[in-house]
Amino acid sequence: MRVLVIKHGALGDIVLAFAAFAAIRAAHRGDDVFVLTTAPFAPLLGKSPWFDQVIVDKRPEAWDVPRVLALRRQLRGFDMVYDLQTSARSSRYFGLAGKPRWSGIAKGCALPHANPKRDSLHTRERLAEQLAVAGIADLPAPDLSWLRADVSKFRLPARYAVLVPGASPHRPEKRWPDQKFGGLAAQLQIPAVVVGGKGETGLAGVIRSFAGRTIDLTGRTDLLELAAVIGGAALAVGNDTGPMHLAAALGVPGLVLFSGASDPALTAPRYPDGRWPGILQAPHLSGVSVAQVVSALP
Repeated sequence: MRVLVIKHGALGDIVLAFAAFAAIRAAHRGDDVFVLTTAPFAPLLGKSPWFDQVIVDKRPEAWDVPRVLALRRQLRGFDMVYDLQTSARSSRYFGLAGKPRWSGIAKGCALPHANPKRDSLHTRERLAEQLAVAGIADLPAPDLSWLRADVSKFRLPARYAVLVPGASPHRPEKRWPDQKFGGLAAQLQIPAVVVGGKGETGLAGVIRSFAGRTIDLTGRTDLLELAAVIGGAALAVGNDTGPMHLAAALGVPGLVLFSGASDPALTAPRYPDGRWPGILQAPHLSGVSVAQVVSALP
């Protein structure tokens, strides 16, 4: 069989789907399993043991006929499709793919996840329920030993804490103030390592102004290196954003900070066995003190 898995991202969504990816691979050991994803996650998923090939979805607009036809060619020829994105866009791919055997929410598909309360489930439980409908009953903790990279160039100390002060640029309400991250770094008994994208280098600079031994890796790691840095940490503290999902998936003790703009019951990181990391939620993160975070650390 030729099997296709659809999952676009963002990073946290990709990580929350790791157990589902592993379960699909286990159910199709003798088959060719492909994944359709967006360009930022193609290298990461290409390194995983779950897929034989990665297909990059350029997500063409409906009016861009040549690219839509190219996408149609990419989607054709699959015997089974697991749409783990279950968005309006990915559901439209059901028709482009020629209406193969399909797990998802596309109208008329063979294996619909028809629970009317599916959107009130945490991502992990929603994926598990969707795959159970498709005949995959178990989502065991996935083997993440492949999430490694040589990070010796960063000369990290033997023990350190990872801080994740960033979040989506268009969601500033999801960020605990960088000055408070700095205050936390100053109180930790081990050095802090700040991770994130290039746009978060300024946040790292503020944190370093409070705690001079802080190591700034913002904008310096690819996703595999990021996972390796996080996986080596003794502790991870950060906002509701992708790297904190990596920390939980790798079993790193952590504390995730949620404002009232997000619901941890739906999207919080989860440990490999399904347990929850530490969660600290407040209507406005600006009102959360350093002392409150310190007292909530695992």
